[in-house]
Amino acid sequence: MSSVLDQRAAPPAAASRSGAPMRRTRLLALPEARWALAALVLFLLALPVHLLGGPAWLSGTLFAATYCAGGWEPGWEGLKALKDKTLDVDLLMVVAALGAAAIGQVLDGALLIVIFATSGALEAVATARTADSVRGLLDLAPTTATRLLPDGTEESADTAHLAVGDTLLVRPGERVGADGRVLDGTSDVDQATITGEPLPVAKRAGDEVFAGTVNGTGALRVRVERDPRDSVIARIVKMVEEASETKAPTQLFIEKIEQRYSIAMVLATLAVFTVPLAFGDALQSALLRAMTFMIVASPCAVVLSTMPPLLSAIANAGRHGVLAKSAVVMERLGQADMVALDKTGTLTEGTPRVTDIHPFPGTNLDETALLALAAGAENPSEHPLARAVVDAARERGLPLHEAVGFSSVPGEGVSATVEGHAVRVGSPARLLNAAAQASHHKAVADLESAGRTTVAVLRDGIVVGVLGIADRLRPDARATVAALTGLTGRTPVLLTGDNERAARHLAAEVGITDVRAGLLPQDKVAAVKVWEAEGRRVLVVGDGVNDAPALAAAHSGIAMGKAGSDLALETADAVVVRDELATIPAIVQLSRTARRLVIQNLAIAGTFITALVLWDLIGTLPLPLGVAGHEGSTVIVGLNGLRLLREAAWPRIAGDAT
Repeated sequence: MSSVLDQRAAPPAAASRSGAPMRRTRLLALPEARWALAALVLFLLALPVHLLGGPAWLSGTLFAATYCAGGWEPGWEGLKALKDKTLDVDLLMVVAALGAAAIGQVLDGALLIVIFATSGALEAVATARTADSVRGLLDLAPTTATRLLPDGTEESADTAHLAVGDTLLVRPGERVGADGRVLDGTSDVDQATITGEPLPVAKRAGDEVFAGTVNGTGALRVRVERDPRDSVIARIVKMVEEASETKAPTQLFIEKIEQRYSIAMVLATLAVFTVPLAFGDALQSALLRAMTFMIVASPCAVVLSTMPPLLSAIANAGRHGVLAKSAVVMERLGQADMVALDKTGTLTEGTPRVTDIHPFPGTNLDETALLALAAGAENPSEHPLARAVVDAARERGLPLHEAVGFSSVPGEGVSATVEGHAVRVGSPARLLNAAAQASHHKAVADLESAGRTTVAVLRDGIVVGVLGIADRLRPDARATVAALTGLTGRTPVLLTGDNERAARHLAAEVGITDVRAGLLPQDKVAAVKVWEAEGRRVLVVGDGVNDAPALAAAHSGIAMGKAGSDLALETADAVVVRDELATIPAIVQLSRTARRLVIQNLAIAGTFITALVLWDLIGTLPLPLGVAGHEGSTVIVGLNGLRLLREAAWPRIAGDAT
């Protein structure tokens, strides 16, 4: 979860320790991507030559090169698996492609090779990018910190070499160098990367701070209390890596039966060839029958039963602003039977806004005048609450009067002279003294009980009003929660690092009853693991660094794209690019529709294969007719899967602007 302060004052998470942009793995640096691209280019060159009746030697050479470029790697991996006494679908696909070429179906075999090579390249890219983001996460923490020596002098120290008990000086705008506790000073610290809280948290002596969080306008002296290798940021990296490594291998539905199918097909083909020979059949006749059997029993139609519906669903989702990273992801999204939602930046917009303006009676100020007065004093400030007040005034077209003699006290607020009046804006706990009227304290209490952060406004020492500031709920949040409840049969759970009061107030607004507040990243992971151990398939939706471990540990993860951290975007299985929350239940429903089409296609393909195999075994199936039947079933299942490309296939959820 990002915050205004983090975006403005802090270096980007993708920045390297040396200040250069984080190095990301280039697409063509991966051999899988290079070979897949070569196979695709060769196929596209061969296709017009073949279709337009060009020289057979030219199309044959290009197709042969396509087979080599795209098929050698899966073929080699399949042979290595065969050495380990396993038979995978990669090798079977290569054999099927070669078998198609052997009987003249060169185009079909080449297309199968290109599809498999491209699928492998996409998986390799996703893995590499996730690893890049995990490495880049450590760049959130600074490489050096200012260490105070016993004699009071300062020195620059490598944060990796800090020890428990060291005292650090954290100046305004700097990142905290290590997990520790404040010894002296007062400031507001933006710790959204760790806890997800939308607003900076006031820190004073005795409060805990985390490495990588951004200090506000005050200076802090911090005592190091945790080894840098065990900081919260380091533990987030470790949790993401462990979750990625231990997460159960994901497979498409058809891949779960590949071993049995592959072995059965190979044994059956050998039997169809050898048994007739044993009973005196001619070699050519037995070979032709075995070749026909291999073609009609090959899994081409079965593979196409799975891929077109899932790829069509991916394309349709992409048109509506949701990027699913693979066919496996698209299949898994629909299996979710429980949803856990983050708060800040997911259910809310992640940016504080003025929601309430309360001028007090007898001050001769209306809402507009009160807001203009507060905005004039806050205008020079860089605090997120101040920015919210100024933005609210600008949205109303109010003039921003000059602030003379501006000063800011961390944890308290600002003071300035605006149009001849001494104005103070800040924390009611600091500015409202015992002499303030009971109605003033009640107004503040009412706003805070409604989940607002309150700001008091004083003019010439007199309290003239209070402002309520909150992170605004996304317009489609309620409809999304209701739709997810209907799909899974269970109300989503709210997982947030924000405080309990704000979390419960927002949850009540959207219809969520199960609220887990004040959570650190490891707490979110622990909650997900408990649900997974109970047999739940959890879909986690989040946007921040602190959500990444839970996104990695969950059955499926979706990241909000606009404000999402690099790590969350790379760790998640899918990304909502336009931040339209209603697309989440829509893609879950689309995934379930795609799975139903996969089952339909498998039934169609199975019927064709069974009928053609029985014909070949019981009677004499002519090879051209076997090829026609096999290709016909492939076309049928392919067209059936492409139905999800239609605009009408996208589920319409109440509140979905798309």
